[in-house]
Amino acid sequence: MAEFPSKVSTRTSSPAQGGSAAVSALRPDLGFVRSSLGALMLLQLVLGLLVWALIADTSYHLYPAYGWVMFVAVFLWLVTIVFFILYLFQLHMKLYMVPWPLVLMIFNVGATVLYITAFITCSASVELTSLKGTRQYNQRAAASFFSCLVMIAYGVSAFFSFQAWRGVGSNAATSQMAGGYA
Repeated sequence: MAEFPSKVSTRTSSPAQGGSAAVSALRPDLGFVRSSLGALMLLQLVLGLLVWALIADTSYHLYPAYGWVMFVAVFLWLVTIVFFILYLFQLHMKLYMVPWPLVLMIFNVGATVLYITAFITCSASVELTSLKGTRQYNQRAAASFFSCLVMIAYGVSAFFSFQAWRGVGSNAATSQMAGGYA
């Protein structure tokens, strides 16, 4: 039987060291904000906020169509905030078991489809629910316009996230071929 070593180090880390590591992990990554993904998320947040603020300022509760537009705008705005915070503070790196490119692609495709329905619903309902030239008509028409812009922003994000999920123009065969002959 092996003998116990004569010198054993029982030193532990101090709480100050552990605390500083946790604080440094929550620093925002400003490079993310300058990336295309970060810029598109900020654009989606600003335009989405405009959509639901314009609809919320009207009497939307009288028309079920605007209830749907409000649901889509607020729900996707909140989920986009969650994704933005996850990526800004690099919290997605701590959850490495989640396939984030796939999750982001599915979210962006779903958001695009939901905003397509919200845009069509909002655009079709403007003239039916308001008199031309009134404040409510102008707000609902502006909300329709901004919902179209948000729909496009989510569509562009879906395209970029698809490329990120796929691997930016490469596949297994070409990467192995290039690796074998390079």
